[in-house]
Amino acid sequence: MSTAPRPAGRRLGDVVLNRALRQLPAPTTGYTVRRERIPMRDGVTLLADHYQPTGEVDGTLLVRCPYGRGFPFALVFGRMYAARGYRVILQSVRGTFGSAGVFEPMVHEAADGADTVAWLRTQPWFTGTFGTIGISYLGFTQWALLADPPPELAAAVVTVGPHDLYRSTWGTGAFAVNDFLGWSHLMAHQEDRPRIRAGIHQLTAGRKVKRAAAGRPLGAAGRKLLGNASTWYERWIEHPDADDPFWDALRHPAALERSRVPVLLLGGWQDLFLDQTLAQYRALRDRGVEVAMTIGPWTHTQMLTTGLGRVTAESLQWLDTHLRGSVRNPRPSRVRIFRAGRGWCDRSDWAPAEAAQAWYLQPGGMLGPASPEPAAAPVTFRFDPTDPPPTIGGRLLSAAGGYRNDSRLHRRADMLSFTGAALTEDLDVCGVPVLELDHSSDIGDVDLFVRISEVDARGRSVNVSDGYRRLRRHTGGVRIELDAIARRFAAGTRIRVLIGGGNHPRYAANPGTGEPPITATRVQPAVHTVRFGRSRLLLPTDRGDGLDQ
Repeated sequence: MSTAPRPAGRRLGDVVLNRALRQLPAPTTGYTVRRERIPMRDGVTLLADHYQPTGEVDGTLLVRCPYGRGFPFALVFGRMYAARGYRVILQSVRGTFGSAGVFEPMVHEAADGADTVAWLRTQPWFTGTFGTIGISYLGFTQWALLADPPPELAAAVVTVGPHDLYRSTWGTGAFAVNDFLGWSHLMAHQEDRPRIRAGIHQLTAGRKVKRAAAGRPLGAAGRKLLGNASTWYERWIEHPDADDPFWDALRHPAALERSRVPVLLLGGWQDLFLDQTLAQYRALRDRGVEVAMTIGPWTHTQMLTTGLGRVTAESLQWLDTHLRGSVRNPRPSRVRIFRAGRGWCDRSDWAPAEAAQAWYLQPGGMLGPASPEPAAAPVTFRFDPTDPPPTIGGRLLSAAGGYRNDSRLHRRADMLSFTGAALTEDLDVCGVPVLELDHSSDIGDVDLFVRISEVDARGRSVNVSDGYRRLRRHTGGVRIELDAIARRFAAGTRIRVLIGGGNHPRYAANPGTGEPPITATRVQPAVHTVRFGRSRLLLPTDRGDGLDQ
């Protein structure tokens, strides 16, 4: 069932955005919009807006979204593509913005996606093929469909889209409280009326989430913020184990194991889901699936702001090739990355060098190429769960993420800091850095937060790459892989390694007692010891294969 179409020609927002994103091909047609009601197998009806080009239709796109069908999604996925000849079905997922049923994050996306495709097949305008696009949760809905891909699905464009919720919430062993309490708070208030109330909630969200994340026990503190909404939050905290069947409905590894649909992956070096984007690329590439990837200098939220022009241009290029069948402007390379300090580069593959260039931690807070004497006195720091090191920048879901001045971490008494001499020549690094530590602690349940920063000639420090690990009953060596990077450390700058016992509120502070995080109220400070000799940073030096733009 659908409502009558309404004209939606060249609106002011379309004109402004088209002028701002000059790298996009020009609009080719007007379009109309009508409401569709799409039935699910259990009798629930989901609402969708149907964007119909008034001129020639080049293909059908399915976009499944939990954040409504208004701005910005109507603009960047509906109107942008409809004006360039694509029919777009922009659907609100179950339990959101007029779609019936109860919203349970990720749980229903595979079944509801399949039922939506079944509806597509019955439409008189359907030509037999379609593509999918979308960002973040909209990307997850694509992986849910790709786990059992319908034969009509011809192309997918996944922008910073996870396929595994566990990996993002508990992948380090510590719960990512800032991101997922913050997201739960967003979902609790996104449909508030009047709309200004929803806006006020989001303007104050960062402060409220930070305060709630510091409360104990973690479950009750989060519930105090959320009220009666977002009932899934405690369930996520109650299941910290990767092999718990609870997570089976919230992840789709089968999409990487079965699908042969051509996929374009778009991500950012400071995006929350960077590790999953790189894993998705490797898994599909190794199976011979047609896959391409672009990683830019963006955070999660910047994919819809500073990154939007390139993201949309490359998405259109992929869809034109694989859905419309155009051969006029194919993608020039499989992989495109932004290297900080050097710019964009096209490469045949993502196959960075192994982390092998060693920088040893030295007494006196130094970092250098020579291993110090093993007999050098170790260094210690004390972690207090009631005053953990603060989160400054990094791969966050919130707008507070990205590259930030983190100089004040260097000055904290509960952080170890090791800084190298000024580089005498440029150092190009591309891949996954590794920190190996000869480490111990006086209690058996601790966290390690490690960071690489770049220090300029004025002494200003900016984060480059982070790593985090929860350790239980640990003794001896620790090997921590940090975030993948592509960066030129310029001559005259210095490399800094930071080591601490937490990163709050990005991760829930470890109480140190070994109690379940959902109910833990007691805390136990921890003393960490790092010994010299074997403790070192390993950097993957860039081989430089590729063509700079």
